[in-house]
Amino acid sequence: MIEPANLANFFTIFFSAAMVILLGALYALLFAYARVRQVPRLMPLAYLCYAGLFASTLILAQAANLMSHPLWATVVVLMLFGYLLAPHAIWQLCVGTHAAAGEQEAALHDNI
Repeated sequence: MIEPANLANFFTIFFSAAMVILLGALYALLFAYARVRQVPRLMPLAYLCYAGLFASTLILAQAANLMSHPLWATVVVLMLFGYLLAPHAIWQLCVGTHAAAGEQEAALHDNI
């Protein structure tokens, strides 16, 4: 059983949770903008936001007593790993989908 978070950790939990949301959104936004607008110099900023997200998540998990239980610690690490890789996978899916749609549209126009 996980021990509930201490009331003294409320501010830490609140602030780190807000940072997780903010930095996660910035990571996704900068990643997508860098890829869509082809501005590769923004990718280091995206990864810097991910580093902040990583640190904030670990602080949140520690303050909420999640790191004291191996199962929850594993969940936290897997979620961090998944959020690092998800934008890459989504980008590849979008590129592949749009390429396939473009080929189908070209084939339709050729048949007319």
